[in-house]
Amino acid sequence: YKKDPNSIEKEWRNFFQKNQNFLADYLPAPSWQPITKTFDKKPLFKKDVSYKTMLSSKKEEIGHAKEINHPNEHPNDHSVSEHQNKAGIKDALKLLMLIRAYRIRGHLYADLDPLKLKKKDYYPELDPSTYGFENLNDKIYVSENLGYEYATVNQVLARLESIYCQTIGSEYMHIQERDKRQWLEYHIEHLEDVCVINTSKRKEIIQNLIYSENFESFLKTKFPGTKRFGLEGGEVLIPALEEVLQVAVEENIKEVIFGMAHRGRLNVLSNIMKKPNNHIFSEFKGDVIDPNVVQGSGDVKYHLGVSTKRVIKDKKLRLSLTPNPSHLEAVNPVVVGKVRAKEEDYHLENTQNQPCVMGILIHGDAAFAGQGSVAETLCLSKLPGYRSGGTIHIIINNQIGFTTSPQFSRSSPYPSDSAKAIQAPIFHVNGDDPEAVIRIMRLAVLYRQKFKSDIVIDIFCYRRYGHNEADEPSFTQPKMYSIIQNHPSVRKRYQDNLIKKQIVSEEFIHNIANQFTHQLEEDFSKSKTQEDETTRLFQEKWSIIKQDEKNIHAIVPTGVQNDLLQIIGLAALHTPDNFNLHPRLNRIFGKKRDCLQEKEGIDWALAEAMAFGSLLKEGKKIRLSGQDVGRGTFSQRHAILYDQETGKSFIPLAHLDAYLQENTNNEKFLKESHEFSGKKSSQSKIEILDSPLSELAVLGFEFGYSLAQPDNLIIWEAQFGDFANGAQIIIDQFITCCEHKWLRLSGIVMLLPHGYEGQGPEHSSGRLERFLQMAAQNNIQVANCSTPANYFHLLRRQLHRKDRKPLIIMSPKSLLRHPLCISGLKDMEAGTFFHPVISDYNEQIAPEKLILCSGKIYYDLLQAKQNAPKKNIAFIRIEQLYPFPEEALAKMIKNYTSAKVIWCQEEPLNMGAWHFIDRRIENLLLKLHFNTPRPLYVGRPE
Repeated sequence: YKKDPNSIEKEWRNFFQKNQNFLADYLPAPSWQPITKTFDKKPLFKKDVSYKTMLSSKKEEIGHAKEINHPNEHPNDHSVSEHQNKAGIKDALKLLMLIRAYRIRGHLYADLDPLKLKKKDYYPELDPSTYGFENLNDKIYVSENLGYEYATVNQVLARLESIYCQTIGSEYMHIQERDKRQWLEYHIEHLEDVCVINTSKRKEIIQNLIYSENFESFLKTKFPGTKRFGLEGGEVLIPALEEVLQVAVEENIKEVIFGMAHRGRLNVLSNIMKKPNNHIFSEFKGDVIDPNVVQGSGDVKYHLGVSTKRVIKDKKLRLSLTPNPSHLEAVNPVVVGKVRAKEEDYHLENTQNQPCVMGILIHGDAAFAGQGSVAETLCLSKLPGYRSGGTIHIIINNQIGFTTSPQFSRSSPYPSDSAKAIQAPIFHVNGDDPEAVIRIMRLAVLYRQKFKSDIVIDIFCYRRYGHNEADEPSFTQPKMYSIIQNHPSVRKRYQDNLIKKQIVSEEFIHNIANQFTHQLEEDFSKSKTQEDETTRLFQEKWSIIKQDEKNIHAIVPTGVQNDLLQIIGLAALHTPDNFNLHPRLNRIFGKKRDCLQEKEGIDWALAEAMAFGSLLKEGKKIRLSGQDVGRGTFSQRHAILYDQETGKSFIPLAHLDAYLQENTNNEKFLKESHEFSGKKSSQSKIEILDSPLSELAVLGFEFGYSLAQPDNLIIWEAQFGDFANGAQIIIDQFITCCEHKWLRLSGIVMLLPHGYEGQGPEHSSGRLERFLQMAAQNNIQVANCSTPANYFHLLRRQLHRKDRKPLIIMSPKSLLRHPLCISGLKDMEAGTFFHPVISDYNEQIAPEKLILCSGKIYYDLLQAKQNAPKKNIAFIRIEQLYPFPEEALAKMIKNYTSAKVIWCQEEPLNMGAWHFIDRRIENLLLKLHFNTPRPLYVGRPE
């Protein structure tokens, strides 16, 4: 009104015109202004009315849904004077503002911290005196708020405090979607009805708390001084997760995928995932399931993952805990990617149907605030192609990092504040109140299922010991740990309360604890090395894979019959009738059609499209994501076309079958194409996804997706190869070590544009050397191929091989349009395959020089050779650098033992393949008895 009176409705405008002092008198000062008041200096309310006094004295009034309307209190009663009417309106408005203030900021007065470390500040907008209330017992019209029609300020405050200022702090008013906000408001203000906690539920809670606490104390007794990153102080996590699983099966969830860091992981493995305790104890003793599998590459016991099944409420629920290294939040995108892939297995689209798979991420407070992967993963939550039906985020808020206090680890009041960027509701809850935690967990799952959105639960607890059990925390946190030392556990507090209220007996508690400890002792005595079903490599969908290192160099035919390949290429260039294609693309597509008709001149992008199309016809799904992949960074792919007038998009390869039917009259050909696909009907699905500007989260997502999709082609493309360094954690900790370290397989493909073409240091190198440094035990495949046909075969080989290994391709830039970098359909026809080594020399003439190279520099050398005085030079291209194709290379050079061997690369001396390949070439030359076995280096200086 003060800014623009005409911006509000007439009735409000009239009200403010008649009450000019209203804003100045009654609106509270914003809390961001300097405040000198504290609880010590000023009571919260006038007349020393405290929350606890109001809550006890007005307890019987809180439950009243409505007060009786008295004629002399009704604002429309004609016996009321105009002055009284205005005063009543003012009071109603002020009280509604007070109610709204509590809904927004009541969490600031909530009893969240079990340790009571922080003194609460004073917030004037939560003080009724700020609004000018003097008599707190006058009845005021509140318009059905909080279950009242008329209520006193005292009644309203007591009700507000019981909802917003106990052991749950709610943040939801920042959400802009009205239906979400109203749903949350209703359920928060009726939370006891949402989750009824009866005697049976209380017995269940205390039982899970006993399991949680006793598991940690058992490990402490049996393995003193061993790091285990125990859950002590946050034991409430176990009953919390049990409640989530119970609600999940009620909501027809079929599968739950967890991601978490190391704190409490062993407890979750035992009590939630039901990993056999004897295997956990075996790992503590230093035993491993299969020494040959994890030889030197396995990780510590509190990083490993499992997959299992449980029966809850007579329903089967599949559970998996994703492996995670000490890069605490790196697992987040991996989990949501896996959830998305699993959801698609259930043939559900998250935007329309009820999700069947749920992701739960368990975070630390310092990590949630400090790690960029959290924000990057949150960014994916609502994006087409990445949304996964909403993730439940649980923060185990220890109120400390390794040794760092909150005031040094974040710039906001709560660790969860970054989640407001996606308007996720956030609930802070005192970890010493298990019943409050249980209620919020149930609410979280119901919200997630209804709105398919992320939600955050910030459990305020503490860490009873140091960062690990061998750590001394009081070096840096003496005050906190002096309090913790005397603070009873959540189990002790809760069981004492239940015994006092005669809900359970001491004998009941004693029996549960004894039975559980006896079971642990039995498991400990049985602990030995044996195969653990929860960590087996080839389960279910992965049973089709036959990982055999003997076949790593086997030739796999990946060619496609010529006529089918030709029409797939034409389909990739097809647009619907009346589609307004960009004029330049019209010309480009016209030239490509000519090449297909002539069966020559196939460039990189067209070869890729034909590889994709042929796989689609075989029933293999294609998923390609990354920054600007639809068009391609270098305007080469054009997998997504846009109508120049309407802006509508069209993916030609998504309509491959329709094109074949419309443009082929040959029944024999159609029959052959159906036989090629291995089924009567359709092609599979293709997704081309322009991703957000994130490397780490998107690559992590695609890696997670690939863990659940062994028979589909999952590709991530960097905008420039250099940009993959933004995802280095995912590459180091997941992709290159998934098989040997985590006992999981992935066939993910990474396309990294690579080539020194004068675009600056951030646009030249895909960091080939980093992948080669990480190459061992046949863990990955690294290629830098130089022909469209070889690229075509490489993509198809990824799904036609019997094994699955991540594939890293140094893809080209200038070669995308290089006149010499072309292939013919004959290079891709049936019977052809990927060539790990290519020679273009007449093998009947012994060359003076053997120049070995890889990728783009071959074409530079080829052009230079035309001007060279001596032509007696052989070029041999190493198309696959790892696994190193020693046998294929040996066959090619074994007759040229007198030749001088040179390795030539475009990268500097300390980069590229030289330091990986020089000894391998030297060893091979020694075996073949070359006159000069040491190869020479030619390339840029370091």
